[in-house]
Amino acid sequence: MARTRRNAVSPPTFESLLAAKEIVICCGSGGVGKTTAAAAAAAMAAAQLGGKVLVITVDPARRLANALGLERFGNVETQVPPSLFRDAGVEPRGELWAAMLDTKQSWDQLVRTHAPDAATCEAILANPLYENITGRFVQSHDYIAMERLYEIHASGRYDLIVVDTPPTRNAIDFLEAPERMADFFSSRLLRWLTVPARSRVFTMASKPFYTVADRILGSQFLEDITEFFLLFQTMYDGFVERARAVTRTLSDKRTTFAVVSTLEASPAREAEFFIDALRDRKFHLGAVVLNKVLPGWFLDKGSNATAKRLRRDAEPLAASVAGSVPAVGEPAQLARVLSEVADSFLNFQVVATREAEQRSELSAQADVVAVVPYADHDITDLAGLLELGESLWR
Repeated sequence: MARTRRNAVSPPTFESLLAAKEIVICCGSGGVGKTTAAAAAAAMAAAQLGGKVLVITVDPARRLANALGLERFGNVETQVPPSLFRDAGVEPRGELWAAMLDTKQSWDQLVRTHAPDAATCEAILANPLYENITGRFVQSHDYIAMERLYEIHASGRYDLIVVDTPPTRNAIDFLEAPERMADFFSSRLLRWLTVPARSRVFTMASKPFYTVADRILGSQFLEDITEFFLLFQTMYDGFVERARAVTRTLSDKRTTFAVVSTLEASPAREAEFFIDALRDRKFHLGAVVLNKVLPGWFLDKGSNATAKRLRRDAEPLAASVAGSVPAVGEPAQLARVLSEVADSFLNFQVVATREAEQRSELSAQADVVAVVPYADHDITDLAGLLELGESLWR
């Protein structure tokens, strides 16, 4: 990827952050525009920095396809047609690709990668419990998302990968999934499930467990689940080694996190929670992206004075305007309108002041703070994403 040179005295920007990193993981609570921000960042990187850029979502929602002008996409990366950039008035320097995690396809590929031989691989994939367990297994979706991210990054096919994660507290699971999966393979539960097949001699502690389980679940179910986990244990070394490699990737200097939030009370608290979680885990917080922020001119002292005067002198001002421009209506009606406009402005100013305080608190620990102003329209295409991306760049 073509890298943007940064002046030593210039403050870091979102552009320079993306130019310097290979993985950017966007996190945040639901409804704050995280998916859109991830797509906009990737689109701007492909357009301005060049190289090959991938945006991948692990959120089951399919909003990303609509924003990128694609009918659908899945586990296999799909290129966003360069013509869509040109339709938006941009000649891209690089390529933009998109993918969305398919949990089952990714698990199947993982088994094929780590199974010790073809027979074991087929036995796992054919086991009656395989699809049910991997589809519902706690941490299954989160772990396979991290595995997929690691696989794509290790392939070297992309210069930059931008990841759109699930809502914040689920994203904590996303971060911890590799360690938890490694812990599971050495857990007491797994040993208990597989001990009947490993030995004919049951311990006194395990006999009651299997007696009750056999009576409730049936011997065939116990045989299936025992076989499944015995087969899974043959992949122990590969799984654990890979899980630790994934964890190292998150801590790598080439990886950074961007916390996306609005400045409303609940999302801001979620953002603080996640910023603390990243700090505790010693992960790099590259940026805080504040979305739907009120314009800065609400904080202008001159505007405040004007609004207060407008409210205080609504009646004489209305009479003066009505006298010179009769078409505006009756003075009393105009006075009410002027007073309401002034009150509305002053109320927005209170919110803007509160936002400025929250912005200062949230941005204290990030390298970059990107502010996206409140928009009065939804983003539904690549042109809209690039427009939002310009705000991130500035």
